Amino acid sequence: MAGYQQMLRNKKVIQSMSRKGNCLDNSVIENFFGILKSELFDLKKYNTIEELKEDIKNYI
Repeated sequence: MAGYQQMLRNKKVIQSMSRKGNCLDNSVIENFFGILKSELFDLKKYNTIEELKEDIKNYI
């Protein structure tokens, strides 16, 4: 776990979580990513991260 936390610190990423860790707190974004995955990611094989990023930008 320490390596994971260090990686986040190095990238200046701040972890966030609800007070009690309620799963409903993230339901909206989890739903969005589920739809994005089924409508975009699962339909095409990506050869580079750049291809995926471009398709995600266009999707949004």
